[in-house]
Parts: sequence; structure tokens; C-alpha cells
Amino acid sequence: MIQLLFQNPELFILISVSLIISISIHEFSHAFMSNYLGDSTAKNMGRLTINPKAHLDPIGTFFLLFVGFGWGRPVPFNPHNLKNPKRDSALISLAGPLSNLILAGLLSLISRLFVVEGMLWFFLYFLVLYNLMLGFFNLIPLGPLDGNKIVFGFLPNKLAIQWIEFQKYSMYILIIMIALGFTGKILGPLVDISMKILGFNLAL
Repeated sequence: MIQLLFQNPELFILISVSLIISISIHEFSHAFMSNYLGDSTAKNMGRLTINPKAHLDPIGTFFLLFVGFGWGRPVPFNPHNLKNPKRDSALISLAGPLSNLILAGLLSLISRLFVVEGMLWFFLYFLVLYNLMLGFFNLIPLGPLDGNKIVFGFLPNKLAIQWIEFQKYSMYILIIMIALGFTGKILGPLVDISMKILGFNLAL
């Protein structure tokens, strides 16, 4: 990413804005679902907004823009305010990646309904790409990712207890998978196929 800043500043800006929007939508959706299900913790902390300032982590943003891998600020919620803490926690977790996948689909629809060319087409391309990447990546049921909490929330209680025991090792498994490139090998084909289905089959 840092080399791209000097080689192609316009492309760097497009990618950066796309990443920031994708993360902001993701975190806002967690906050929205939490508030919808009865917990106003995120709303009271100013997280019920799509304003990137509310969702970007300074260090995570730096890594995102200059290393190519980063993170946003997790949206807090109080499970004691939820009617069904186990299930509703899973729904809150699901809202983030699902919003990214839905946004990718909507942007694809816009590109089909209207004539989109030039830099705007490239902007839509990167928005779709990074929303798909963020959505699919967070569905991995490991470590601190949303997929972990989603699986736990919908498992029967007995299996859920076993799932909690497994999570002692899941963070290490996720780190190893990322370091060895396994996540890319798993998500890469899935994102590529999705991009083609959505009509964005440009190979960059």
C-alpha cells in the first residue's frame, strides 16, 4: 500500500476511501442491530453513525492504509440489555459482515442500472471488492472475528459450551492461517467468483 501512494496516488485514494467506507458501514451495522434489539450502549457512545471518525482505530487505520491489513474499533454492547443474549449477540455479530455483502450487491445493481464509467466505475469496483473481502473474512468462525460469535449464538447450549473451549486455540489458528496465507487461498476464489457474478470481473 505504501508503494502505491507514490506510484499511483489516485488509486491509493480510491482504495483508502473504499476501505474506510467498508469498515464504517460494518461497524455502524453492529451498532444499529444492537440498538434495534434493545441495547443502547453503542448509541450512547456515539457509534450509531456512519461517520468514519466514530469507527476508525488510529493504529488499525494506519496499518490498513500503509500495510494493507487493519481493523476498526469494535462496537460495544451489553448482553444484559438483550431479550435473548445468546441469540441476539449472534445477530449483532452477523449484522456487520451481512451489511458488507448487501452493500456489495446494491452497488452492483447501481452499476447495472446506470452508466458508470471512468474513475467512478473504479471507485465502485473497489467498494464492491473490499466489502466482499471484509464480509467474507469476518464470517470465518475463529478468534475475535464475527463468525466466532455467530456460530456460538446459534449452537445448542451443549455444543456452545464445547465451542467456548475450542476458542482457547482459535486465535492462534487464525494467526497461523493468516501468516501462511491460508485465509487468502480460501477467500480469494470466493471473492473472485462473487466479483464476476456481480459484474466486476476486472483483473487488477
